[in-house]
Amino acid sequence: MRGIGAGTRIFDLLDRKPHIPPDVGIEIPHTSRGIVRFENVQFEYPSRKGAEILKDFNLEIGIGESVAIVGKSGSGKSSIHSLLLRYYDPVKGKVTFDGQDIREFKPSSWRNIIGVVPQDPVLFTGTIASNIAYGNPNATREQIEHAAREANCEFVWGMPKGFDTEIGRLSLSGGQRQRLAIARALLKKPAILALDEATSSLDATSELRVNDAIDKILRARDTTCFFVAHRLSTIARAERIVVLEDGRITESGTYRQLVKREDSRFRVLMAAQLNAAAGQHHQITTSEVPSEGETPIDSSR
Repeated sequence: MRGIGAGTRIFDLLDRKPHIPPDVGIEIPHTSRGIVRFENVQFEYPSRKGAEILKDFNLEIGIGESVAIVGKSGSGKSSIHSLLLRYYDPVKGKVTFDGQDIREFKPSSWRNIIGVVPQDPVLFTGTIASNIAYGNPNATREQIEHAAREANCEFVWGMPKGFDTEIGRLSLSGGQRQRLAIARALLKKPAILALDEATSSLDATSELRVNDAIDKILRARDTTCFFVAHRLSTIARAERIVVLEDGRITESGTYRQLVKREDSRFRVLMAAQLNAAAGQHHQITTSEVPSEGETPIDSSR
């Protein structure tokens, strides 16, 4: 009976017909490169009709250009990634690649030219090599090792079995998982690399190693990079920064241009972030100081 109960949900999922058929449309060559454009995009989630996430959103990203999208939580940053990967279609407007509407492409083929590095990468039970090669099963060991070097995965060579080391979902630290995710994305040789808060949950040392890996990708200028980021260290690496507020772009420019502008919305956002971080640090520091008459905690326990 437990099997039937558990199976019901699985059968429901198998019987569902996707709104976006994964295998219908034009096959796009893996070597394709082109300008990405969001043209007058209006978007709302199907489950939240009437709640507009993006309103008359316009953005153009050149071949090999890196763009960081910044904004408050709920401003629509991650929704842009969802539209780019065609998990959803816009209510109005369109997303184009090399002048062609991405709705004309076969979704599986389109997603194959995009590398994704999420905030919390998914690793599978298996070897490090098989995790890096996920999505590219024909990759050679040489190609896997090259991608690992590019992504600063030097920790792999120090493991007892190297790339044949068996890992589980949570066997590695956050910084190591992020770098494996970058190696996995690089192995695809993607036309577009989408990074969604790739360093937000890392400590300073891990963040530095991940950002070094990102720098290598940006210098090559072969991949269009699309950041959604909060961390200043990641944002500052982008050639262009776009500020998103209430579903619209309110500001765009280089890091230097936006910081120098006195009435810059970007400066306000960054100041709020730095103040929040400073307040959190102060709260942690003061909470560790015992009040009068209180016995300090013995740190050796």
